[in-house]
Amino acid sequence: MSSLASEETSEFSFLAGQARALDVEVPPVRRVSLPLPDGRTLSALRYGDDPVEVTLLHGAGLNAHTWDTTVLALGRPALSIDLAGHGDSSWREDADYTGRTLAADVIEALRIWTDRPQVLVGQSLGGLTAAAVAAHAPELVRDLIVVDITPGVDQSVGPAALREFYRVVDGASRDELVDRAQQFGFGGSRDDTARGVFLNTRVRPDGRVEWKHHFAHIAAQLLTAAPSDAASPAATTGILGEHGWSDLGAAAAPIALVRASHGFVSEDAEAEFRTRVPSAQVLHLDGSHNLQETAPAALADIIRTAVDARP
Repeated sequence: MSSLASEETSEFSFLAGQARALDVEVPPVRRVSLPLPDGRTLSALRYGDDPVEVTLLHGAGLNAHTWDTTVLALGRPALSIDLAGHGDSSWREDADYTGRTLAADVIEALRIWTDRPQVLVGQSLGGLTAAAVAAHAPELVRDLIVVDITPGVDQSVGPAALREFYRVVDGASRDELVDRAQQFGFGGSRDDTARGVFLNTRVRPDGRVEWKHHFAHIAAQLLTAAPSDAASPAATTGILGEHGWSDLGAAAAPIALVRASHGFVSEDAEAEFRTRVPSAQVLHLDGSHNLQETAPAALADIIRTAVDARP
């Protein structure tokens, strides 16, 4: 375990150091949970005491804490949700972690935890989930910001990297998992990555450290099917979702795509996005796929601009 992680005893212990680095105050933050009709529980982090204006959805294999630094830089009340099967939210018995399925939980949560349309921000899998929320519950979404994902992303590049990353689901130590995450370009500095690994792992009785999210165990099956057969309908299913483009097209809220300079969205994928969603804004940030960790202040500026543009 890294020295940073070894000193931490609480999921909120990192926030003070992150806030000092940004020269900002730590807002009130608490964990909230919502019982769902099917017996599962949805968990989230609630930042600030004022009404929530921003809701954040993480990517596959991450959790609500991936947004901590971005929220601190943002300085606005926010809700960061652990998607089903991730963080403190229940796993799904059917292992269905596609965007439209995850969106149903998010819609339920927004109706309970928020009192106004949200600037809804989703990164990677969270971006496709956010698009489904905007399409099926437009009254809940004021602006939609999709971070480094499109339904047309090349499955042989970004998703393949995730699939390869999660071929290893445990390690002898957290340091070993930090090394692996950095090798794949996930996370920012080593301390940032160590924090993320600490918050996303647990120590088993045998002493080995494993990812605590369900996704690590099923990623290979969900990420893609028949990727070599571009003509096969299965090639566009799996975690990318066969409904992604229709959800984006049905969204009534203004849409922005934020593309990482070293992320999963290629020039071809961006061009397809511009063609299919011509009214959307496309922005570029320097960073890797998890921009909320590798470019949090710049991403916070984009989100803040959307929040402050309220009519």
